[in-house]
Amino acid sequence: MKITKVESFVLHVPLNPPITDAINSPTHWGLPGVRIFTDEGIVGYGYTGTCALGDEMIADTIDRYYAPALLQRDPFLVRDIWQSLRYGDLHWVGRAGITQMALAAVDIALWDIMAKAAGEPLWRYLGGHKTDGIKAYNTNGGWLNWTTDRLLQDITTFVDEGFTGVKMKVGKPDPKEDYERVKAVRQAIGDDVDLMLDVNQGWNITTAMRWGKKLEDFDPLWLEEPLNPDDTIGHKKLADELNTAIALGEHLYTKYAFRDYIHQGAVEYVQVDATRVGGITEWLEVAGLAAAYDLPIVPHVGDMGQIHQHLVAATRNAPMLEYIPWIRHIFVEPVQVEKGRYRLPELPGAATEVSPEAFERYRVR
Repeated sequence: MKITKVESFVLHVPLNPPITDAINSPTHWGLPGVRIFTDEGIVGYGYTGTCALGDEMIADTIDRYYAPALLQRDPFLVRDIWQSLRYGDLHWVGRAGITQMALAAVDIALWDIMAKAAGEPLWRYLGGHKTDGIKAYNTNGGWLNWTTDRLLQDITTFVDEGFTGVKMKVGKPDPKEDYERVKAVRQAIGDDVDLMLDVNQGWNITTAMRWGKKLEDFDPLWLEEPLNPDDTIGHKKLADELNTAIALGEHLYTKYAFRDYIHQGAVEYVQVDATRVGGITEWLEVAGLAAAYDLPIVPHVGDMGQIHQHLVAATRNAPMLEYIPWIRHIFVEPVQVEKGRYRLPELPGAATEVSPEAFERYRVR
């Protein structure tokens, strides 16, 4: 099999209503991505996820630098391709952010091709074993711009639907307001539902030490991205001092960054995201690294779960997966969650193929 054409795209899917966390207020979810065509008629779809900002730079990277290097390559040599792109012309200016997210889109499309050629959904192609599905936890009701009444209404609805884990945002200008909101949610859902708190980098170390301790009153399963993701030392201090586990990973772009966090004991839930870390190839290496330290993988879903459901189903140290339904309607085989569990895909591939109607409707480039 040979690659015959590489075509970038950018889709912008509206969020209704718009949401807010400690650092972002997106009105659309961006999907800069790529379609890779082969001489056997198989087309692979890969994409990354953004707040619909900077997408043109990711697409330019694919078009100008990665596409020429992919033509006439055998997509089954995915690890060799990954290495040649990672250490190719952009290595001097890349290694994280835009170039790594562009690489992720390409790598995901290659794995989509391989699974389609094998006639298997990716999770089975990878040797998946969680045939009864995956525990889902719901993130879509805990936004900072929600009133407390809206917050409680949404999160209790998710619990009534069968979700046994929910996540809410913290990081209000006054942490006392966070405390009262978390208290209200815990009282509303009871003690048997997992409650995760996401700061989205909104605190400094002083705030995190003080309010992280106070929020332990409500038994959160983890405290997510409390600090700047480049502050390994600060996260190590929090991991040592707080009873609540530290979770992070959505803004780490290489296995080496994860290695440093893991080896120093600065992370306890590893949230590696295939759309940020250079694709499935690197994601699998991070998952193996975490397994060597007996740490759980619970991915951040920049893909909104389409790709990660396959990876979690094939990873023993991955106990559950985040659920955000913003873009599921655009896919040929959208993620399916019933009574708080992902039902695994059945079609060959990585579940990344966008329906022709949605592709035309949301394409902005």
